[in-house]
Amino acid sequence: MKAAVITERGALPVMQDFKEPEAQDGAILIDVDTAGLGGWDVLGAYRLGVAYPCIIRGEGVGRTAEGKRVYFGERSVLPFGAWAERTLVPAEEVWEVPDHIDDRTAITMGIAATGALIPLETAKIQPGETVLILGGTGTLGQIALQLARYLGAGKVVAAGRSEAALARLKERGITDATVCLKGDETDVAALKAEAGEGYDVVLDLVCGQPMLNALKATRWGARIVTVGTGAGRQLNLDIADLLFRTLSCIGTGQRPPADRRKIWERLLDISATENITVDYAEFDFADTTKAWESQVNGPHAKIYAKIS
Repeated sequence: MKAAVITERGALPVMQDFKEPEAQDGAILIDVDTAGLGGWDVLGAYRLGVAYPCIIRGEGVGRTAEGKRVYFGERSVLPFGAWAERTLVPAEEVWEVPDHIDDRTAITMGIAATGALIPLETAKIQPGETVLILGGTGTLGQIALQLARYLGAGKVVAAGRSEAALARLKERGITDATVCLKGDETDVAALKAEAGEGYDVVLDLVCGQPMLNALKATRWGARIVTVGTGAGRQLNLDIADLLFRTLSCIGTGQRPPADRRKIWERLLDISATENITVDYAEFDFADTTKAWESQVNGPHAKIYAKIS
């Protein structure tokens, strides 16, 4: 079968022939229709313990041998994954997709939307509060902006480094204001300028210095929830900035499959009733390397490919 294969640590995936998965007890063979790509796929591809060659993990939608249309997360049985004509997935990770949900939505409401909903609900947004999404231009950030409003925020603000991507959020009407981060001493003032009396909630998707800068723009009683480390994992935190505020770090994917499935099904309903949207970037299955490079460079869109 054809598959997007990573041959060694640090290598770009390439399209080539790969062995077919074989049936195993407790796992389901799936013919893949659509595969998604996200930041975690890139980070996880070169982690310790990965044996090469292997297929890009990814999320996907496909069909079982019985013809049932299903979603599966990035937990295919190694060395298989979504970016292949067929994959093998533990049975508890295979969830039926409702007929009215398209493939892209089923994929997007998986890992990315879960990564937005869980921390925002943990922050307990109160009606009318001001919420900052730090790193708001990516797929998770786009969803978070819309979910923050759904959960009661009075004002949502997106912060990021790309002026064009931030302008696109305003054009789509999913943020009230934007802050373009320059990566210098002006960022604190820029964040404060849109904060009013201070942000009540910060969903931090990048960590590092941007999170420290955002902390200075919060009010007493603020909740800061961090779920990503793209801007750095090391912090030189002045504890005075944290007084009367709450900082939490949440791993959104480390839950039993049954719990994650319930969250995903709930998000499917929310996406339909609230018209949750994201920008998409479609690649040909044969252009796997280009899709991967786009993800590495920050596409500000959910990458996917039609396999069949």
